[in-house]
Amino acid sequence: MSGLTRVISVVIGPEPGPRLDKALARAVPVEEAISRTRLARLIPAGAVAINGRVVTDPKARVAEGDGVEITVEDAAEVETVAEDIPLDIVHEDDDLIVVNKPAGMVVHPAPGSPSGTLVNALLHHFGGKLSGVGGEKRPGIVHRIDKDTSGLLVVAKSDRAHHGLAAQFADHSMEREYLALCHGVPDGSDPRLRGVKGVSFEGSTVKITTQLARHKTDRQRQAVLFSGGRHAVTRVRVLEAHGPVALVSCRLETGRTHQIRVHMSHVGHALIGDQTYGGRRKISAKLPGAEAVNAFPRQALHAATLGFVHPVSQDVMRFDAPLAPDLRILLTALTPS
Repeated sequence: MSGLTRVISVVIGPEPGPRLDKALARAVPVEEAISRTRLARLIPAGAVAINGRVVTDPKARVAEGDGVEITVEDAAEVETVAEDIPLDIVHEDDDLIVVNKPAGMVVHPAPGSPSGTLVNALLHHFGGKLSGVGGEKRPGIVHRIDKDTSGLLVVAKSDRAHHGLAAQFADHSMEREYLALCHGVPDGSDPRLRGVKGVSFEGSTVKITTQLARHKTDRQRQAVLFSGGRHAVTRVRVLEAHGPVALVSCRLETGRTHQIRVHMSHVGHALIGDQTYGGRRKISAKLPGAEAVNAFPRQALHAATLGFVHPVSQDVMRFDAPLAPDLRILLTALTPS
C-alpha cells in the first residue's frame, strides 16, 4: 500500500459476531469516519491485521480482546471528470450537501451516461475541496432517485457523513415524502382497491406492502412478489383529486428501486407519464388537462421532503422542495379556471 496516512487500532469487544467485517463495523469508532463499504474493501486489500497478522478474508473469525490494526490511505483522485453544471443547492456544510435534482439528470456516471451527471456537477462544485468517501475523492452517493424523477437527495462529502447517513437509510429512520400525479384516485372506499393483494388501510392512507425483485424477463423493470425479493412498504395519501387524476403523497418506509412507480402500478394507479410501469394509459381527450396529461414526457414524481439526523452534529434536519416547474404546469392544466 502507498500513501499511508494513519493506522487505526481497535480492540474487539464482547460478542463480536461470526466474521471480521461485521465485527469491525461495530468496533471501529464513528469518529474514525470509516464506512462499512470502505472496511469491506480494505480487508481483501491486505490493510487489516489481527494480532499482528494480516488477514484478507472478510469472513475470518475474531475473538473478544483481539487487537486489530487498519491501515488507511489518503483519498485517491477519481477519473470522473468535473463538469460545470448548475446545481440547485438547498443546504451544504463540511460533511454533506442536499441538492434539488432536476428531472433528466442521472445521479451517477454509468456506461450509458458517462457525463452530465450529478456526480460530475458536484466534483466541479467542490473544486477539489473534498475529504473523500471510501478512499477516493468523490461524493458519497447514499441514495439515488431516477433520472426522470425530480427533487431532493443528500450526498456525503466525508466518510463520517457517509457512514451515518447510510445507517439511517438502512434502519428506515430517514423521512422521505414524494409527490406524484397518478391515474385515478386511490380511495379506500373503492372495493377494487380493497381487493388488491398487499393493500391495507391506515385511516385515509393506503398502505402497500409487497416484496420487490428484478423482473424475470425485463431486466430494466422491478416486479411485485409476495415471496422472495426485498420487503417494500409505501404509504399513499390523496392530496387533491382532479377527475381521472390525483395528486398524492407517497411516503417510503423502505427505498427499493422504482418502488413508488411499481407499487402504484400494482394497485392500478400508475403514475402519469410512466412509460415503464404505466403502459400507454391515457385519459379522455374531452377532460380538462387531457392534452397536457397524455403528452407528459416523464413519470410525474417529485422527491419533495427529506428529513434526517445530521450524522456529525446530530441536529435534526428537514428540507422541502416545491413541485418541479413542469409538474406545476401539469397541475394547473388539470384545474379548470
